[in-house]
Amino acid sequence: MIPQHPQRMKAVDDTNGSAPSSASNLSDLPETPPPVNSDPPSSPYNRRSVNPLISEDQFACHCCYDILVNPTTLNCGHSFCRHCLALWWDSSRKTECPECREKWEGFPKVNILLRDAVERLFQDVVTRRRAEIHGNPKTSQSLLAFQRYGDEQAVRDSNRSHSGRGAGGFFSGVLTALTCVAVVLLVYHWSSGDGVHDLLVSKPVSKWTPEEVLFWLENLGPWASHYRESFLKENVNGRLLLMLGEEELNRHPFNIENLAHRRAVLAELDRVKELGVKPPQNLWEYKAVNAGKSLFLLYSLKSSPRLTLLYLYLFDYYETFLPFLHTCCPAFSPISQPMEDGLPLNNQLSVHPTWHQWVEFLVKYLLLPYQLIAEFAWDWLSVHYWTSRFIIVNAVLLSVLEGCAVWRLYSRAAIRSLPQKMWGHFWRMSSQGFAFALFWPVIPQFACNCLFYWALYFNPIINIDLVVQQVMHPDTRVP
Repeated sequence: MIPQHPQRMKAVDDTNGSAPSSASNLSDLPETPPPVNSDPPSSPYNRRSVNPLISEDQFACHCCYDILVNPTTLNCGHSFCRHCLALWWDSSRKTECPECREKWEGFPKVNILLRDAVERLFQDVVTRRRAEIHGNPKTSQSLLAFQRYGDEQAVRDSNRSHSGRGAGGFFSGVLTALTCVAVVLLVYHWSSGDGVHDLLVSKPVSKWTPEEVLFWLENLGPWASHYRESFLKENVNGRLLLMLGEEELNRHPFNIENLAHRRAVLAELDRVKELGVKPPQNLWEYKAVNAGKSLFLLYSLKSSPRLTLLYLYLFDYYETFLPFLHTCCPAFSPISQPMEDGLPLNNQLSVHPTWHQWVEFLVKYLLLPYQLIAEFAWDWLSVHYWTSRFIIVNAVLLSVLEGCAVWRLYSRAAIRSLPQKMWGHFWRMSSQGFAFALFWPVIPQFACNCLFYWALYFNPIINIDLVVQQVMHPDTRVP
């Protein structure tokens, strides 16, 4: 007989489920089973099933009432699913808690500790919810828009921090320097006596002195200096000036034999007789006559050039609109050719524009309205050297900003809302114009001058800052 190994026999008995033969082995068995531990060691991924004290309700979002996915904690302490918060922001555009309505500061971040805890406790549920979220196009778009909003907030905060250290100081220094230059120019303008001559645009011609008549003659152009001595010898004042005609100018003592010169003087005399005062011939004279109108045009041209030009066409056609159109869109005809010796063309500016001028004007009016303003300022470089350059630079900057605004609408697929925005802009500008006309009589002249020079000289610096922001951190990029 083959002997059997005792350990092998024990293993066979255990396998077959037979009771052990030794009584000592029976006495070694415990009388009662050992107690079950309530918290046995297990994998952290199985805690949902083994620990009844932790449930999904304790980690539920108060928007969707489901398990938190990418939990985002606000300043108030409430946590929500990130896609729920994005949907709330996208629908309301409010930076406030959906539960307690407290506004949050900055841009909400994902609570990493809470996210990791939820994912370990409820891995299957979180995985299923992530798949549902990514499969919903509306939710994905809201998340993308919400994240873009956060990127814009980060860019703005970065710009503020950089501007506080460098750019802001630079532009503040430029504004301070320009303020000093503007004050010096204004003091020089007032001390040089130019303001006295500006009174001619509001002083009746019959009360002009001989010195004021000479000043009027010199403003006609360099060619008029040839006849200064004859006017001075005759001591021509305002009353005598109104009685002059073509025969008197052609004879002694004036002797204006040049036909073009004589016609130019007669044309200016006709304008003076018609208006009763000296017509404005530069920006400062126009401002002296139309202080409120010049301020209104300056601000409205900046924010709404098309409506402003339409206003000039409807309510100030002959005095302002026609000279503006003839200057920006000159007619290519013999009548528009400049006279010899730089004679003024005021008598030609009253001629009705040709259809070529209207076509050119309408194209620029619809597409590049600020180019019309730049061309008008360019024509006055010899009269307003620095002021014209400020206006030209400002017109270029405003054109860039307008182009960025249009591109932003196109990139966000909001170009269809352009008519609605234009209609709202029309009513807003109309209400502002009505309020300006209502409160203008009570605005002090000093405040008017401050607003005028601020809009004329300092707005270009502000627009430079805006253009730099559009170029460095544009809001017009396609996501």
